[in-house]
Amino acid sequence: MHQFTVEPLVPLHIGSYDISLTNSAAWMLATLAIIGLFMWGGMKRQIIPGRWQMAAEGVVGFIDDLVKVNIGPEGKKFTPFLFSLFAFILVANFLGLLPLAIVPGWHAFTSTSHFSITGLLAIMSFSLVLIIGFWRHGLHFFSLFVPQGTPWYMLPLIIPIEIVSFLVRPFSLALRLFVAMMSGHILMEVFGSFIANGFGSGSAVGFGVGLVSFLFVVGVGMLELLICALQAYVFALLTSLYLNDAINLH
Repeated sequence: MHQFTVEPLVPLHIGSYDISLTNSAAWMLATLAIIGLFMWGGMKRQIIPGRWQMAAEGVVGFIDDLVKVNIGPEGKKFTPFLFSLFAFILVANFLGLLPLAIVPGWHAFTSTSHFSITGLLAIMSFSLVLIIGFWRHGLHFFSLFVPQGTPWYMLPLIIPIEIVSFLVRPFSLALRLFVAMMSGHILMEVFGSFIANGFGSGSAVGFGVGLVSFLFVVGVGMLELLICALQAYVFALLTSLYLNDAINLH
């Protein structure tokens, strides 16, 4: 589990407060740097766009289409927020798959494999939903917990269910991303240990186990690449749907 350990890289204290630069913070800064570089290269606004500009416009257009479909014209102002969520999660997920462990003393760190990070992202999204909902609709926002057409005698049952399902949203956002990234990395670590121990055993059985484990690692690695992109998309998608509930109150 060493790959998930948060360790200080630059110890720093102000009084009794520990504000050391950790490996988690360093990898998040690297994530922001890559996103900034990607967007800087894609904002040239050339009449005939190059590959870099086309890639940046493609990602922004993808999120813009997501907003149009799930929120509508009023969701245009939330495109930067959803793009930031999607880009941060996507890049952080992919950085965690870099094979840096081949260098002694190095290993990639996946920020999104920690619940503190995914939880903060979920709280930001959920807080925005609440702020927008009450700002636009006031106390009428509570009508979200009363689906249209619900018989009055069903309200004592439906309202608590709707409230619980609404409050569970940030936990489901955070847990889904956290579990997906952590479990995938653990699975690759387990099969990696099978490869090392199998090939190092010197026996035919061990070699067979190592070979099969290697094939599994290749398959799991390809699946992890898909999950990295899928989890970023799902997080942005669900956030847009929750914002739609706050903006277009049903």
